[in-house]
Amino acid sequence: MARNRRLILSSPSEVWSLLSDGHRYGEWVTGTQRILAADAHWPEVGARLEVRLGTGPLTIDDTCVVRICEPRRRLELEAKADPFGAARIAMNLIPWGENTLFVLDWHPLLGPGTRMHGFPVDYFVKLRNGMMLTKLARIAVREHDAEPAGRDVPEPPQGPSRALPG
Repeated sequence: MARNRRLILSSPSEVWSLLSDGHRYGEWVTGTQRILAADAHWPEVGARLEVRLGTGPLTIDDTCVVRICEPRRRLELEAKADPFGAARIAMNLIPWGENTLFVLDWHPLLGPGTRMHGFPVDYFVKLRNGMMLTKLARIAVREHDAEPAGRDVPEPPQGPSRALPG
């Protein structure tokens, strides 16, 4: 199993809003070329997300199915990418003050990954997942820090009003 942890300087609700939008996975999941389809009821249990992974002409289509969903706390997916098999991806959002400790576990379920489990496979998965969590954290912080619309309009000056000479 490969485990990554990342402190994200945003609340669990803010991080969850990114996880609960299947069409945004391409923004932070490392290696994603594009989202092929996302069920409208994502991330409810049983919902599916179809993703194209890879670079250039070397691509593979992956299907993720939600197995466990506890909003703002936990999301577990089963990712299948033939001929490579399947893996369990568990994401836990732990409140840490006003922030989120994000714990990501990856574990092979079927296919060659089960026989090659351990070093070096887990090492490369940890590297990839670390990059992924860095992207997710940057997006969450950027959105957390974004000012509400219209707030950047300057306030009118304060002080006594004066009539223009006529």
